[in-house]
Parts: sequence; C-alpha cells; structure tokens
Amino acid sequence: MDWKAMRRDAEAIFREAVSACMPEEAVRKALSGKQFPRPVILAAVGKAAWTMAKAAWEILGEEKISRGMAITKTGHSRGPIGTLEIREAPHPVLGQEAVDAAKELLRMVSGLTAEDTVVLLISGGGSALFESPLIPLEELADVNRQLLACGASIEEINTIRKRLSGVKGGRFAEACAPARVLAVILSDVLGNQPDVIASGPACPDRSTCAEALEIVSRYRLRLSGKALDCLQMETPKSLDNAEAILSGSVSELCRAAGGSAAKRGYRPILLTDCLSCQAKEAGSFFASIAKTQIAQGCPPTAIIAGGETVVKLTGKGLGGRCQELALAAAEGLSGLPALLLAAGSDGTDGPTDAAGGFADGRTAGIFQEKNVRAAEVLAENDAYHALDFVGNLLRTGPTGTNVNDLYLLLLRP
Repeated sequence: MDWKAMRRDAEAIFREAVSACMPEEAVRKALSGKQFPRPVILAAVGKAAWTMAKAAWEILGEEKISRGMAITKTGHSRGPIGTLEIREAPHPVLGQEAVDAAKELLRMVSGLTAEDTVVLLISGGGSALFESPLIPLEELADVNRQLLACGASIEEINTIRKRLSGVKGGRFAEACAPARVLAVILSDVLGNQPDVIASGPACPDRSTCAEALEIVSRYRLRLSGKALDCLQMETPKSLDNAEAILSGSVSELCRAAGGSAAKRGYRPILLTDCLSCQAKEAGSFFASIAKTQIAQGCPPTAIIAGGETVVKLTGKGLGGRCQELALAAAEGLSGLPALLLAAGSDGTDGPTDAAGGFADGRTAGIFQEKNVRAAEVLAENDAYHALDFVGNLLRTGPTGTNVNDLYLLLLRP
C-alpha cells in the first residue's frame, strides 16, 4: 500500500475543493452591476472577511466606497486593502479586540440616511469576531466557553449569543437604519440559514426567547440575572432595510471534492453535506463505513461528507473537532487499506495551527508502538499533540474561505 500517495491524493482533493469555494467570485456575482445612490460603507466580518473585502474593493473601487472595515481572525489578514481599516481578533474565544472593532464599525454606520448603503460581507466565525456585548465582556466570554464546552450545536450557541449582543440577531441592521444594508453571506452553517451564520447581524431572527431559555436549562448554563433578562428581550423578526444574498456553502465544497477525487481514479460517493454529531462518534462511523465497503470488494472509492461536528470537552488538552474525529477513527481503520482526512475549509481547526488531521490503516499501530493511548487522549481532548507526534496533522494556513468541514475517506482495496 502506497500510503504516501494516498495522503497526497487526500490533501490535493481537499485543496482543490477549497479553491473551488473561494469567495471572490461569489462577491463579484453579488455586487457586479449594483447601483448605489452614494458611495457605500463596506463592512466585512468573519474568517473570510479579508478575502471578501478585497474582492469588493476591486469591484467597487475607492470612488464607490466612502469608508469601511474588515474584521477577521488573528493571522487571517493578508495586508492593506485600499483605505479600509483592517482589524483582527481571536477566535473561537471572544476577546476585547472584537468588541473594540465592533464599537468602531458601529461609529462608522451611525447617522446614516435612507440614501446610504452598508455593504456587509459575512462569513463564518463572525459570532466571535464581531461583538457588542449587553453584559460584561468577562461574563459573555464565560457563557461562550460554556456553550463551546457542553456540545451545543452552532444554532443553539447562536440562539444564546444573539440575545446577549447589540449587533447579532438583526441588531446591526437596526443600528444602520434608515440606511439600506446589503448582506453578502458565505455560509458555514448546515441548512444555510442566514440568521444563524455569524449569528445573523443583518437578518431577521427566527429563534425565540423560549428556545433560548430552554437551551439554558438543557445544558445547565450558569448565567447572571442580567443575562437571563437579556434572553427575554426579543430580537427583530422583520427588517425592512436589509437584503441578504447567500453566496456559497458546504454543498459546493463536497461537489468539488467529488470531481477532484474522480480525476484521481476514485469512485466518489457523497455521504452527506450536513453531518452534525459528536466528532468522536463520526470518526467511529467513518471507520465502520470503511470496513463494510472493503469487505464488499469496492473499487478505489472516495467517501465524501461535509458538515460540522461538535466536541464535548471532558479534558484540558488541545485540538479541534476535525482532529478529534480523525483520532477517533484510527482504531477502527487499523489494518485497512483506508485513509481518512478531516479538515476545516478555513485552514484552522479549533484554537490550533492545523486545518485538521489524518488517520489510516497504520495509525493505531504507530500509536501502540509509541505508547500513545488514543482513548486517554480523546478523554483529555488532546488530539492535536497525539496527531502531531505521529506526523498526522494537516497544516495549510488560512485559506481565505470558510464553508464548514470536509471529511474524506479514501479506500484502495
């Protein structure tokens, strides 16, 4: 078995799929031919904010942009964009940088008229990167940590975040009124619901106060009285001044991966583009699929899935959902002519410098040789160090897009 060739195939398929989902063309389609009465205020928030802002600047130019700002994850900026202000902030943990950036952006859009337009470019990660808290920052950061640790889905997390924020859940569009807000959205959310992506700063909110309170009860979240009061203040259910254009999603990522795999001699099978479960369970599931397909004598095959799993924190290690998924698959893949790559399309997985991780038919044996106990590592949520120890991390650096994760299982019986 040529394991190096399989790994090269997997990485090439991932990179080609991500390249097919870069936001530049989507921004061009959304903005080309648009007419605005006055020069616009350009705002971009999220992990792909810099890339989207650069495309918008090239389309509209300095004569059509009066001022603007791009707020992206630390390390994701690639330099100046005309006269735009570029801000970076930590992700996924909320920091003061995100609050300061939001305060400045709200200042930029204050006092507008009905003749003005705010072009808002939204990508995944915006929830942590763009924030105007209605409770003390320290408490909001603690609530975010609780939500990330308990295994809540992104929609559940954002249902809470919206009500603790002055810019989420349509409140940014309210702050811009009476100006028009044109939101161009790159989706990193299963189902592509605009009010969930980056917590919907310019979209009417479908979630309710009752749902927010039920989430608090279900996960036993610790909230102050002020925070609970905020959860009972309803978010905007209609926005007459806002329009949203969805520009990309994980479905495109999966289609592109299938085409790339076929070029390399694999039979592509799309499993799902809305995978949503515990990362450890998904890893075990992919290993089970590999066993069945290989036992049935399948030809060279690429099992493809997209989505976003969750990690329930039980330890204090380092990792991300894709790394945990790959590590959890290792034991089940042992001895099989199979390789699994799980990676985030934005090039970062959790608070690490890796996009994701690999596991193949040799990984469990290598762990055993090196006295690494995968079950203990998973309990400590320390997949990063275990995969790095055996050379099974994928590092791509920031990609400039963000359309969920890609899970790629290559089989070569």
